[in-house]
Amino acid sequence: MNNIGKTMIINGTTVPFTNEKNVLDVVRNAGIDLPTFCYYSELSTYGACRMCIVEDEKGRILSSCSEVPRDGMVINTHTPKLRKHRKTILKLLLASHCRECTTCAKSQNCKLQDLANRFGIKQIKFDKSEKAWKDEYEIDDSSPSIVRDPNKCIHCGDCVRMCAEKQNVGAIDFALRGYEMMVTPAYEMPLAETECVNCGQCAAVCPTGAILIKDDTMKVWDAIEDSNKRVVVQVAPAVRVAFGEEFDMPEGANVMPLMVAAMRKVGFDEIYDTSFSADLTVIEETAEFVEKLSKPEELPLFTSCCPAWIKYVENKRPELMPHISSCKSPQQMFGSVFKEYAKDNATDDREVVVVSVMPCTAKKAEAIRPQFTHDGVKEVDYVITTQELANMIYEAGINFDELVPEAHDMPFGLYSGAGLIFGVTGGVTEAVIRKVLEDKSHNSFDSIKYLGVRGLEGTKEFELPLGDKILKIAVVSGLKNADNLIKRIQSGEVHFDFVEVMACPNGCINGAGQPYSSVFEKKERADGLYSADRQTKIKHADANPMVGTAYEDIIKDKAHQLLHVHY
Repeated sequence: MNNIGKTMIINGTTVPFTNEKNVLDVVRNAGIDLPTFCYYSELSTYGACRMCIVEDEKGRILSSCSEVPRDGMVINTHTPKLRKHRKTILKLLLASHCRECTTCAKSQNCKLQDLANRFGIKQIKFDKSEKAWKDEYEIDDSSPSIVRDPNKCIHCGDCVRMCAEKQNVGAIDFALRGYEMMVTPAYEMPLAETECVNCGQCAAVCPTGAILIKDDTMKVWDAIEDSNKRVVVQVAPAVRVAFGEEFDMPEGANVMPLMVAAMRKVGFDEIYDTSFSADLTVIEETAEFVEKLSKPEELPLFTSCCPAWIKYVENKRPELMPHISSCKSPQQMFGSVFKEYAKDNATDDREVVVVSVMPCTAKKAEAIRPQFTHDGVKEVDYVITTQELANMIYEAGINFDELVPEAHDMPFGLYSGAGLIFGVTGGVTEAVIRKVLEDKSHNSFDSIKYLGVRGLEGTKEFELPLGDKILKIAVVSGLKNADNLIKRIQSGEVHFDFVEVMACPNGCINGAGQPYSSVFEKKERADGLYSADRQTKIKHADANPMVGTAYEDIIKDKAHQLLHVHY
């Protein structure tokens, strides 16, 4: 619809609009923050919460998220009637869904709590003592990644639409009607028994504490406090450009040196960077890709770094498993290589415990897969998210902004820029391109970004000249985008040689374990990783001297055992 030259009257002020899809977007573009629970512009309009209501010149109440803007429309956003309605809605939600506000894991990050404070709600007159609004539901903690507390669900539908529309999983949906309506897996099954891929994007959009990341920090604290354990931590690339947000620092700021200092004070014995094992992934995955280029029937090669993507293929696209790279993810490569290193360098007789700090909730599920446990020993013992590490630092009373920056430990603290950019969609592909290019000059690497590999679009397709071949490459983030691409491949509409898939929109920078904020369009975090890449002298995995040392001294003839997996 072309709305060029059209205007609305909002609170007595003339406001122009063009192609906004609803009144809500026009109001927000005019600098007025209408509250919502159930609205994300990237998801379908649901209109359940009614917090975004406006009043027209005839006194009619309209839901602005579902109202199409019209030329000459006159609305008000905060009349006495609207303020009364919003407060009533909030009081009802608080009375029926928020019994433990001060102890809720999402306290201070809860949209319901924020809006209650914004609208000055100090007392709730509705009687909660007799469970007037609904019965108590059991908490579902069956998943290794997230916890569902239906008692805190406000039926906004954000999680349902995210799971279905963006991730194409459909593990949860609305059930029953009226007073008994609830969000649940089919037949109220435990989440662990559904097709959930553990991506956690439902938790990322949940405005209350109804879906939360499973907290494993107590296990890590116990390991740190055990004098018989050598607690080693690895930190994923995407964490460094989001972690500062937990401490009121700018989005995209690279705070890795401060994180290292904080983790030493928390009590970790050794601190390393998963970017190192990402370099190993580049070496192995590139070799696998080059080998498959001579076997067209085995193409395309799909990346294997994302455990939620692997789970999705197992659940919905098992015919693709032969096309999935056999490489372990960087998280698991680090765990297997470090434990092999510790075994061969037994100067410390304490039990080795490997902890991962990840932007991703699916990494929790990956770490406990049977394929990554050997003779009763797990490659990675515990996985905590960016948010969980921040909570540990808060709990320890560490003043993050007063720390003096520190460096990683060696030998696994050295990495290339190629390993570093794994955290953004297209990063794995760019790292592989840097490896296969014969010209390893800075100018050559700088030109890669113009191929089409960078950017936060959900689907990117481009070609790469390589010798006498033209490689066709696709990069997708978000599982719905991945499934759409798969359909095109299987129909014969398109052909690709290499396909990178990340389950979370925009890649790992937008993992569900990252600080709570908008789950879409994380340009600042992407820019932060690319900026960190520019500041590294080592640009490709081959040039990382510690990679060569690892192959010679640790991996040796065990590359298949330590670096590859078959699901």
